[in-house]
Amino acid sequence: MSDALLVTRELHVHFDGRGGAPARAVDGVNLEVRRGEVLALVGESGCGKTTLARTIMGLERPAAGEISFEGEPLRYDGRFLRSYRSKVQMVFQDPMGALNPRQSVYEAVAEGLRIQKVPGDEATRVEEALSRAGLRPPERFVHLYPYELSGGQRQRVVIAGAMVLNPSLLVADEPVSSLDASVRGEILKLMLELVRAAGVTILVVTHDLGLAWNIADRIAVMYLGRIVEEGPAEELLSNPRHPYTRALLSVVPEVEEMEQLILQGEAPDPTRIPAGCRFHPRCPLVASGEAARLGIEERCRTEDLALEAVAPEHRAACHAL
Repeated sequence: MSDALLVTRELHVHFDGRGGAPARAVDGVNLEVRRGEVLALVGESGCGKTTLARTIMGLERPAAGEISFEGEPLRYDGRFLRSYRSKVQMVFQDPMGALNPRQSVYEAVAEGLRIQKVPGDEATRVEEALSRAGLRPPERFVHLYPYELSGGQRQRVVIAGAMVLNPSLLVADEPVSSLDASVRGEILKLMLELVRAAGVTILVVTHDLGLAWNIADRIAVMYLGRIVEEGPAEELLSNPRHPYTRALLSVVPEVEEMEQLILQGEAPDPTRIPAGCRFHPRCPLVASGEAARLGIEERCRTEDLALEAVAPEHRAACHAL
């Protein structure tokens, strides 16, 4: 049996844009999430990674392409989605926004069980989920409300609410970005413990390559709606091949030996994706004249390209490879 738990094939997600041209938020993404791994999806704000995560959850419909989970295509009828979401759960960026302020901790965690009509002892399941999320003893927390909790405790409640259904896949959208630095490590440690103890697979959406460095088995780097590099975390971070990945990595504090690369300008409007390599208007190789010296500048400006193998399980999309 394949170790692929979730696969996207040529996935496109469009939104209405200014002047009638669609915003191509996700623009031909092929991604494989493997059982029992932590895959980090990395990129700047606006690159399409949250839209991709929401599409994987069935919250957005693709304009083209397909998502399959455990070998079965994702369908959009209510019965299928309810069953699917018992196996695929999302952890949102802002725990205060994700929790209903009128619901106690118990009600927040039990909600998924009630929606899915899970049989058995509800109270026991809720307490086990809270304990697994590090809220011990659970009876101390069940009657509290979100405003009575710290940010880290609220995120643990959100994780408990996802894990109470024993999902196969957690999609975590910037799970620690709204938390104090002092508790980020605790939440990341918890997520790794869930992988080991519960066998859950995690897709982490983040702008922070430093976070990916600490938690991921594999990394996929996204730029302007498309994956531009992917591979095993250690290989990709020690030998980044795409100029965009190198720029992201150069500002990670742990990477002291790499010269800092400051990208010029903002990512282009997804309603006007450039011809050729979509990164070329900001690419340091083009700006420095290195692409011209290598004889590839015209190709950078005019020829689109797909991911190519650069090492075992390591692929990148760059004309300079």
